[in-house]
Amino acid sequence: MKKYDFLVVGAGLFGAVFAYEAAKQGKRVLVLERRSHLGGNIYSEAVDGVQVHRYGAHIFHTDDRRLWDYVNAIVPFRPYVNSPLANYGGKLYNLPFNMHTFYQLWGTVTPQEARERLQKECAPYASLEPQNLEEQALKLVGPTIYETLIKGYTEKQWGCDAKDLPAFIIKRLPLRFTYNNNYFNDRYQGIPEEGYTALVEKLLAQADVRLDVDYLADKARWDASAEHVLFTGRIDEYFNFSLGHLDYRSLRFETERMDDTADYQGTAVINFTEREVPYTRRIEHKHFMPVDTPFTIVTREYPEVFAEGKEPYYPVNNARNNALYQAYATLAAAEKHVLWGGRLAQYAYLDMDDTVCEALKLANRLFAW
Repeated sequence: MKKYDFLVVGAGLFGAVFAYEAAKQGKRVLVLERRSHLGGNIYSEAVDGVQVHRYGAHIFHTDDRRLWDYVNAIVPFRPYVNSPLANYGGKLYNLPFNMHTFYQLWGTVTPQEARERLQKECAPYASLEPQNLEEQALKLVGPTIYETLIKGYTEKQWGCDAKDLPAFIIKRLPLRFTYNNNYFNDRYQGIPEEGYTALVEKLLAQADVRLDVDYLADKARWDASAEHVLFTGRIDEYFNFSLGHLDYRSLRFETERMDDTADYQGTAVINFTEREVPYTRRIEHKHFMPVDTPFTIVTREYPEVFAEGKEPYYPVNNARNNALYQAYATLAAAEKHVLWGGRLAQYAYLDMDDTVCEALKLANRLFAW
C-alpha cells in the first residue's frame, strides 16, 4: 500500500498551491525539492530585517479578486506599486513608456504632443512588414525609444542581435499617454509582508517536505511511494532528453551588502538598457518592503546562456522549441499516473497569478469541488 496519495516534485509556487489544496481534501502529500530551500525562484530570505529576493524581483499582481483574496488568506500581502526606472548613458527614464518617459526623451508635455512625435518617429516604418524584433520595434515606437530603451536590454536578455530575434517577441509595446509610472495595469498588486518563503511554508505546512532530493536520480523508488505524481520540473529532463533539449535562458545574480550605505539607488529596480553594461537590472531589496537599516543589499542580474547545472529561467518559445515541446507533451499524456504543471513542465513563462490559477484549476479538476 502506497504511503502517499500525491508525490509533488518541486516546492515552487505551482507545486505548493497544489499540495495545499490536496491536503485540504485530506490527501497525503510528499514534496521533493532538488534545491536546499522552498519556494523555487520566488524564494526570499530575511537578512537582518531586509527581505532579499534571491532570484530576482517578484511582485504578485492580478485583476482577479478571488486570486488576491486566496493568497491573502494564507499570508498578508502589503500593497506595492512597481515603478522601475531605466538607465541609459547615465540618464534615468520612467517605465513603462508613459508621459514622463516621452518628456525625458523629447521634451513633450501634452499627450497630443507626444502622439504627434511618436507618429513622426514611426512614419518611415509604417509600410514595413517586420521580419525581426528590431523591425517590429521600429514600426511600433520608432528609433529613439528603440535605441534608448529596448535594443540593448533585449540583446542582453536573449544573448543575440535584435535582428536575429523573431518579431513576435514584441507583438505590442505598452504606451501610456498619462503621467502614470505604475508598471502593471492590474488592480491588485503586492508582496507578502514576511516574504514569499513564508507564503510557501504556509502552503506546505500539511505536507511532508524533503529538500536536497533529486527525484529523477531515484525515480522508481519515489514513484513507488505515491499513487500519483505531480511533476513541475523540466519536461525534457523527465524523458531524459530522448527527443532533444529544449532551450532556455538563464540568469546569474551578484548580491552585495553595503554596510556603509543606507540607500544606494532610491528605488527597488533599475533596468540598464545599454548593451555595454553587462547586467540588465539592479535591485535594491529594502525598497520592496521598506525598513530603516544603516546598510542596504543590492543585486545585479546577468543574463546567461543556459547549460546543465544552471537554473532555466526563460523558455525560448520559437518555432523549433514549441514543436519540440508539443512532442514531449504527447509523451507526457501517455504517463497516466503523472500530472504536469508549472513553467518548466508547461514550457511557458507564467506570472505568479497565472501559476496559482493553473494549480487551482488542476486541483479543481481532480477534486471536483
